[in-house]
Amino acid sequence: MDERSRRLWAGAEAQEIGYKGQSIVHRATRLAMKTIQRGRRELQLTPSPSGVPRRIRRPGGGRKKVTEKDRTLISDLDTLIEPTVRGDPMRGIRWTCKSTRKLAKELCAKGHRVSHTTVAEELKAQKFSLQGNRKTKEGSSHPDRNLQFEHIHETATMFQERGDPVISIDTKKKELIGNYKNGGKEWAPEGTPRTVKVHDFIDKKLGKAIPYGVYDIAKNKGFVSVGIDKDTAAFAVETIRRWWNGVGRETYAGSHQLYITADGGGSNASRSRLFKLELQKFSDETGLTISVSHYPPGTSKWNKIEHRMFCHITANWRAVPLVSREVIVELIAHTTTEKGLTIHAELDTNVYKKGIVVTKQEFAALALKREEFHGEWNYSIQPRTARAD
Repeated sequence: MDERSRRLWAGAEAQEIGYKGQSIVHRATRLAMKTIQRGRRELQLTPSPSGVPRRIRRPGGGRKKVTEKDRTLISDLDTLIEPTVRGDPMRGIRWTCKSTRKLAKELCAKGHRVSHTTVAEELKAQKFSLQGNRKTKEGSSHPDRNLQFEHIHETATMFQERGDPVISIDTKKKELIGNYKNGGKEWAPEGTPRTVKVHDFIDKKLGKAIPYGVYDIAKNKGFVSVGIDKDTAAFAVETIRRWWNGVGRETYAGSHQLYITADGGGSNASRSRLFKLELQKFSDETGLTISVSHYPPGTSKWNKIEHRMFCHITANWRAVPLVSREVIVELIAHTTTEKGLTIHAELDTNVYKKGIVVTKQEFAALALKREEFHGEWNYSIQPRTARAD
């Protein structure tokens, strides 16, 4: 239908429904309420004389979207919601705690002409979603949780403005290797589903895949090392080392500092002495001063690598059995997004020993400096040797 026919049809449907007809048609068609109201009014007017066609705009006519006229609106909106954004790593959905009216007010203060309804439309277009409360145990809530989020955001901004690298790190969910069922659905000819094993017993020969990721926040680039042994602190830092030697050193030539954000548990735990020892070795090798901030307990999903990289990997290989290590590496490496995300993936066949104990003497020898604000979460490690350029 052309523009006028669509308007008249929507008006007729709303009129036929009666009470709340306009709201029902609006929700079903996403046509503006004003358009439906205009259609109802036009239905009551006398039809035009025979042979005199009513003017209908050409396709693309009418008022342009505000985002087409204001090129910086989306980027400024992203900047406003960034400190408070959170997401579900298994789905491409995010949510924010700021109201659309507050966001619109702040955008207007920046010189944009935008309403709260336009902000809501753009948030939906970026896959944001309104979320209600749900009683789930996400972990203990620390009283300084929000202050730590603000600290991470401010520190990351400072590093990025200087041109120094800021990376988010974490281990993705371990995956069974073999012809096992993988969640999700894919398009295929009707009646031709993939056949997989009934029971998910681990294949002793193939084992599990352990994807450990490094996400460059400013460049929107990912690096994933697929381990086959154990998820240890040595494995975590080895992945950072591989990212730096393969990508980071060239991308950030001349940088002397690196900022790492990580959750508080796992192989990169805030209390892990081995993680700090391995970072010290890496710092000594490269001459980099490494600053680290951990997210508070129970907030691992706020880590940017979760909803900016891992969720897209999960979506890319949905319904595809991970039959071999090579398939896993290829599927990760072919993960991309419309916003330009690219990922380099490689296999790590090293064996990592568990149960390594860091002695008090070894820990005391670290060039570790804790910050005044929650030094257990925020600290830096200085190189003990000259920078190797």
